[in-house]
Amino acid sequence: MDVVDKDVEALIWRLALRNAVKFGGKARVKPVIGKLLSERPELRRFARDLRKIVEGVVEKVNSMSLDEQEAMLDEVWPGWRVEKVSKAEAKKGLPPLPNVERYERVVTRFAPNPDGPLHLGSARPVILSHEYARMYDGKFILRFEDTDPKIKRPILHLDPDESSEYDYIRRDLEWLGVSWDEEYIQSDRIEIYYEYARRLIEREGGYVCLCSRERFKALRDSGRACPHRSHSVEENLRLWDKMLSGGFKEGEAVLRVKTDLSHPDPSVRDWVAFRIVDPNKSPHPRPSVAEKKFWAWPTYNFAVTIDDHLMGITHILRAKEHLTNTVKQKFLYRHMGWDTPEFIHFGRMKLEGMVLSKSKIVKGIREGRFRSWDDPMLGTLRALRRRGIRPEAIRDLIIDVGVKPSEVTVSWENLVAANKRYIEPVAERYMFVRVSKGGKPFKVMIDGLGKSYGQLPRHPSYPERGVRRIPCGSPEFYIDAGDVEGGLVKPGLELRLIGLTNIEVASVKNHLVKARSIGDDPEYAKRRGLPIVQWVPVSGAVPVRIVKPGVVESGFGDPGLRSLKVDDIVQFIRYGFVRLDEAGEELIFYYAHE
Repeated sequence: MDVVDKDVEALIWRLALRNAVKFGGKARVKPVIGKLLSERPELRRFARDLRKIVEGVVEKVNSMSLDEQEAMLDEVWPGWRVEKVSKAEAKKGLPPLPNVERYERVVTRFAPNPDGPLHLGSARPVILSHEYARMYDGKFILRFEDTDPKIKRPILHLDPDESSEYDYIRRDLEWLGVSWDEEYIQSDRIEIYYEYARRLIEREGGYVCLCSRERFKALRDSGRACPHRSHSVEENLRLWDKMLSGGFKEGEAVLRVKTDLSHPDPSVRDWVAFRIVDPNKSPHPRPSVAEKKFWAWPTYNFAVTIDDHLMGITHILRAKEHLTNTVKQKFLYRHMGWDTPEFIHFGRMKLEGMVLSKSKIVKGIREGRFRSWDDPMLGTLRALRRRGIRPEAIRDLIIDVGVKPSEVTVSWENLVAANKRYIEPVAERYMFVRVSKGGKPFKVMIDGLGKSYGQLPRHPSYPERGVRRIPCGSPEFYIDAGDVEGGLVKPGLELRLIGLTNIEVASVKNHLVKARSIGDDPEYAKRRGLPIVQWVPVSGAVPVRIVKPGVVESGFGDPGLRSLKVDDIVQFIRYGFVRLDEAGEELIFYYAHE
């Protein structure tokens, strides 16, 4: 594959060797691909082909001894040993985790409900959990929590490479640069939950309740016990088997966890661990699970507690809205005789000006208000990616917010500031002019120009990068409609066309501006304080469309835009940063920010 030059191949070897050394001599393909695409995002469109190459390198690396791997890593990455020693020190943005010394290895997890792509709010627990696992050379687990067959998963499949909600989330994580060491899907683990439910009953920590919802609520709210609470272990096991075999209809029986009947929060009192879901009426969305016809399904709190224990999760980072769930889960830990992990709760992160609600997004897509999950009005990760927001910027923002227990409000400006640190130094400058509100361009014809090209610095802050020559086939140019309609271009006024010439406007009529050149000296323009306007030669002008939140703008860009590749981010002078989304006869950009 042409994209794999020597530099890319060397990077793959370096990442595979580093991953192998980190995990005792065995590299894993997924983390290597995730890190590769994080460091070289322009390679994402070749992900499928890259996987084959990475698999080949990983196979070769894993055939080596650990000593051989370390020796080779010393050759291709001399600084890796120093980096390993200083890793925890480098993560100064995060406070230390509590009670790390209790555990042989820090293990964290991200456990999404697969009901659609991730958004900026979802990124917080992901990044915090992932960063802490890497900070302590620990393990990071991805676990899909999908044990409620009745939850509608109204995803609108708009990408043929992503066939499920699970794939959507995996791709979002890979874009964030998040690699996971293990992956689980809870609906594949139902029999495990059944086993531990039986153990709970045998330890007299659970019972099958046959009360109606209304009857149990009345008992619970008054602090009284359900009449089935005192059933023997044998009777509860008999009823439990009946739940498993489809002997009860929905609502006729639940398995409850015994808690404190006088607990101040009524929702904590004898909470539900399993409920009946008719597999014929509400089949699970995954066909391989639906065909097994499970009747009893664990609730969130039961499945989470069992999995967190079995998977060795040491530190659980989640929002304060889970505080009540933590209280409930601790009762189950006590019944099973297990040590509780460290629970770390952070305050809600409010996001101004972004649509995050998945139900609102789906409704908006179906009604035509949003184009898709990556509409620029949305706060989904794929929308931010399409606009040119870098994953590193999102990470920095989340790390900066940290794990504070108080609420934090994040504005679009906060994210823009973080993103600029990454794209401003690398985004080269180009010119773009908008057409009028009626769709017609404004032209300027310059008398006495005497030049065949203009000149524009690739980046004004880095003169060593040189300049771009913009050929002018004739003295006829497009200029920005906003400059004309805003009154900047008027008869008698002098202007400077950036990198080209100074002009005096003679007339403005019917979208045509006539002017004469008054010299090329930029110092003259500075002394006179002339307005600076951008321009595009009519000869070689590139049709451009820019997708912004709620609006699409059209115009023309300078000929140099034809050299760009999809995903390139550039800055249009006096307009803002944009990302190339489609390259055809017309170039389609997505607007990032100013």
